[in-house]
Amino acid sequence: MPGSGSLALVPEKAPLEDPTFVELERAAAEDWIRAYVEPVGAIELVHERPWSTVLRVPVAGGAAWFKACALVQAFEPRLTALLFARWPDRVAEVLAHDEERAWLLLADAGTPIGKFGNPPEAWLRLLPRYAELQRGEVAHAGDHLAHGVPDLRVATLPARYDDLLRHELPLERDEIERLRAFRPRFAVLCAELASHGVPETIQHDDLHMANVYAQGERLRVLDWGDSSISHPFASLVETFRFLEEFTKLAPSDPWFARLRDAYLEPWGRGFEATFALAFRVGTFAHGIAWIRQRDHLPEDARRDFDRWFPIVLRRAVAQTID
Repeated sequence: MPGSGSLALVPEKAPLEDPTFVELERAAAEDWIRAYVEPVGAIELVHERPWSTVLRVPVAGGAAWFKACALVQAFEPRLTALLFARWPDRVAEVLAHDEERAWLLLADAGTPIGKFGNPPEAWLRLLPRYAELQRGEVAHAGDHLAHGVPDLRVATLPARYDDLLRHELPLERDEIERLRAFRPRFAVLCAELASHGVPETIQHDDLHMANVYAQGERLRVLDWGDSSISHPFASLVETFRFLEEFTKLAPSDPWFARLRDAYLEPWGRGFEATFALAFRVGTFAHGIAWIRQRDHLPEDARRDFDRWFPIVLRRAVAQTID
């Protein structure tokens, strides 16, 4: 979202206009923006989606970025503001936010690392710092939940897995049957993961090359609207998927172990087996998170969403093999 060149890096889940962001709200938003920054040109619509509307605000020396969040991610402005207050060197600068209206105004954060080919070297620098943020946010997990951040804690996942299976999924029949048959095993894996005692915290759940921005030597994480309170190690499910699909790293590439170890370093020693288990469970949890977004889409938007949803679901289906 905010920053230069943020569009067209990854497929959009549903490129449809957001019917809630009407002309009157646009005018009110522009008045609100001008209370915090002085535009030097016309405020431009970047995109309208069922989950958010984004405006580019030209300011002296660059741009600021306005985001109006729909109900499904109305928690994002408050969450982002709190994260910036506590972690200003690794979250985009928040110029203003309105919790009631779910509005967010950010300073420019630079260029998404996808523009540089999604280099694993960037992730090697970012992941330990992201893990430090997660560890620090453990103390605030309850507050995040109380203010609308979705609850995907491990104990909730078996019931949410059942709910996933009640949906009409864009998969072949045999794939759905594999997911159904795996349900008892999934509950066992969740119980095992919970027993490892890693505290649950903020989990970005969309941690890929279009949501990490570089500005000089600084790397910052943006777009926290898909976040949940969940097992922290599941964050790398999307990171690794994009390194495979866009950077074309083979699953056996040594970079994956190197990045895992860099991420785990702030957590302490001996978490490799926990990471593998959390990654497996997290692959299913990611599909569960997508169904929440899908449930909030208008019917005509789901067709486009379902062009990409099977990619996420099939990665979960692949994890049903022991």
